[in-house]
Amino acid sequence: MLYIMRHGKTDWNNLHKIQGKTDIPLNEEGRQMARDAAVEYRDVHFDVCYCSPMIRARETAELLLAGRDVPIIFDERLVEMGFGSYEGIENSFSIPDCPINKFFFHPEEFTESVGGSETIDELMARTGEFLREVVEPDLAAGKDVLIVGHGAMNSSIVCQFKKRPRSEFWAEGIPNCKLQKLL
Repeated sequence: MLYIMRHGKTDWNNLHKIQGKTDIPLNEEGRQMARDAAVEYRDVHFDVCYCSPMIRARETAELLLAGRDVPIIFDERLVEMGFGSYEGIENSFSIPDCPINKFFFHPEEFTESVGGSETIDELMARTGEFLREVVEPDLAAGKDVLIVGHGAMNSSIVCQFKKRPRSEFWAEGIPNCKLQKLL
């Protein structure tokens, strides 16, 4: 089985700020979400957890799997998408013609970097490599795999795993601390 989970909430989530590669920790609400998820999903079997090394994902995985004998392996390919100079911007959707919003409304058209951001192609390349090199062999070996990450990064995995077009990049929805079974 393959499962994904997005990290718990941060102060920036509550302020509707673009986080990207800015390494923001969980807030207390996010930590409680992860502890609650640990109880809710205690009976779901995982052989291994692959996790973004960013603090908000790391804290989530550690709280979720506390007391369980599940290794947590950090991989740089699972960091959140980089949004360049747009990281830290609050309520970008309320800013007319904000170029980063194209990624959220028309991801299939987000093929050029703006303000030093990653493109969708770059994000899909690194997460696709991770799926091919790490996840697919584990699944073929019969392992139950959990990936703990971020909204855009997890969406790229869902999109590729389910062979969806990029226009449906956000179709799944990636709620905080909710386990999603992909296979």
